[in-house]
Amino acid sequence: MGHLDHATFGWLTPLLSYAMACIGAALGLSCTVRALDTTGRSRRNWLITAASAIGSGIWTMHFVAMLGFGVYGTDIRYNVPLTLLSLLGAMVVVGGGVFAVGYSRDRTRALLLGGFATGLGVASMHYLGMAALRLHGTVHYDPLRVVLSVGIAVIAATAALWAALNIRSTRAVALASLVMGAAVSSMHYTGMLAVTVQVTPSGSALHGATAMQFIFPLAVGLGSYLFLTSAFVALSPTAPERAAYVHAERAEAPADLVSAPGAGPSARVPDLRPRRAPKRPDAAPAGTR
Repeated sequence: MGHLDHATFGWLTPLLSYAMACIGAALGLSCTVRALDTTGRSRRNWLITAASAIGSGIWTMHFVAMLGFGVYGTDIRYNVPLTLLSLLGAMVVVGGGVFAVGYSRDRTRALLLGGFATGLGVASMHYLGMAALRLHGTVHYDPLRVVLSVGIAVIAATAALWAALNIRSTRAVALASLVMGAAVSSMHYTGMLAVTVQVTPSGSALHGATAMQFIFPLAVGLGSYLFLTSAFVALSPTAPERAAYVHAERAEAPADLVSAPGAGPSARVPDLRPRRAPKRPDAAPAGTR
């Protein structure tokens, strides 16, 4: 039985992975909140951004944590296609849950369905990522701890979507993201505690990429995406801010400006309607000359 080390770099990888989970959750929740305040194409775009943020944040959290995972007696490699598939699967399944919340009229049903789908997305990403693991030996799982990790993922996702439906303030979103980050990290390490490895010594080379060759650059790329998207979301006005801006424009507009037909609330054109010329006081009535 191989000895497992979940923190070969000490507290660095657990803390960094938790930070990535919190950033992804905060970004996803912020996008979902904005989506619920819009309609049409704008809502769809915000929900797509939310799904990609949550999915990539969770994926980055998982593989940053895996940078600190080691098994004594064998090297570790990762299957590249399966690793990429775990990222894509996380985004797609999480997207299904987010869209269920964004478009369903029954909020309770949407919350339960969306939380379940998003939780399964988190769990599927984790175990598909573990299936990409290549080492000299056999990986076994404790079924009870696997079920427990999936349950934690579903509860965490449901709580996060509930927060998106019921909170609006930036402080509340930040607090909810910290809770969701802790729950996702708990799910990851619960799933890792379910792992045992039976090492089979071998001199043959392992196929796949090392963590530093593949996972680290991709994790850094996704981390950069999360930071840049966070800046975009932070600079995008919320619905109350847009309403306040339009109200201020209307209050400052001159009285002789009128709204153009079919234009938006802030689009205005001068009043060009013909006006009757004033009568001259010495003009005689028609027909008297």
